[in-house]
Amino acid sequence: MNQIVIVGAGHAGFQCAAALRQNGFEGAVVLIGNEDAPPYQRPPLSKAYLQGKIAAADLGFRPERFFIDQKIDLRKGHVEAIDRSKRQVLLSDGTAITYDHLVLATGSQPRALRTPGAELAGVFALQTLRDADRLRAALEGASRAVVVGAGFIGLEFAASARAMGLSVQIVDVAERPMARALSAECGAAFTQEHMAQGADLLWKTGVQHLEGEAGRVIAVVTSEGRRLPADVVLVGIGAEPRTALAAQAGLEVENGVVVNATLLSSDPHISAIGDIAAFPQPGLGRRIRLESVQNATDQARTVAARLTGKGAAYEAVPWFWSDQGALKLQIAGLRNGSEEHVVLGDPATRSFSVLCIADGVLRAVETVNRPADHMLARRLLAKGARVTPAQAREAGFELKALA
Repeated sequence: MNQIVIVGAGHAGFQCAAALRQNGFEGAVVLIGNEDAPPYQRPPLSKAYLQGKIAAADLGFRPERFFIDQKIDLRKGHVEAIDRSKRQVLLSDGTAITYDHLVLATGSQPRALRTPGAELAGVFALQTLRDADRLRAALEGASRAVVVGAGFIGLEFAASARAMGLSVQIVDVAERPMARALSAECGAAFTQEHMAQGADLLWKTGVQHLEGEAGRVIAVVTSEGRRLPADVVLVGIGAEPRTALAAQAGLEVENGVVVNATLLSSDPHISAIGDIAAFPQPGLGRRIRLESVQNATDQARTVAARLTGKGAAYEAVPWFWSDQGALKLQIAGLRNGSEEHVVLGDPATRSFSVLCIADGVLRAVETVNRPADHMLARRLLAKGARVTPAQAREAGFELKALA
């Protein structure tokens, strides 16, 4: 294998390129990104970077010299098409790059708010460095922010905006924060935290339209007709996989690029990793797609290992995190909604864990300000630890008892 081409220079794409070299691959590695900045970390964008605590230069995965030293051909460009018959990717400037193996790491894009007024100035998504720069500039003269969507990004932004002195109102059609990812017990703690910080939360509430004046947003009008004045509106209602390139190439696509257990697509010369990969999850008995740094980096390492002769199925335990004000949320494993929950510790102390148990098996663990429990949970989930809700509710029970 002489040349591996990676499309997408986010967490997955960068890690794949780096891991290929770490695993001893000596052929050519071409990493194609479509942003001006060298590959960088995204989690700080909604927190430290937005608040001005760190600079853009602090976000890079590695200094630019790294790519030269590792002989990683980092290119800026937009890939318009894949020619599978010639094994080439075609860039918008007319360049054709040949591959022996192609890795798609094109990521996801924020889901658009499809209501009147969504196109007004002052309405933002937050995913890229450019998004964060535009949003940070808008916040400098703002005093009121409305957040549409109480997911991870929306709530992280809300906490940052409050820390910067803005009034914040949060609108979501669900009945609690991070409803798709989080238990009701954990959700209640984050509701209380945001309220304690002065945010106004509106549950089971949609957006009817956005009001504007001279082309700029001035208010959000809810589905109940309530008018929420706004200088800035942050939309965080989920993300969609960027699969247009894969679909154009004729790859199998179904809520992401369909891959097998080793992350190969329907074309044996093309892998897909990160936010776009729809992969088999044995624990749930179906294909899933995950949007997380852990998933992106672990899948990148899995593909790099396979391409250097150390192939294995992708079986990493999923984990996630979110920093919101004084609370650090960490989740290990995946819930499917049928589990019984057991709370360890006292949520009133802002330090507790929620065990999600089904059929005598620990399926997921949510922790708030308990990093030791989180690290232990990842090890326990990897080995399929068994416990019943009754055992977990016994006086003095701790996670380490399962180790």
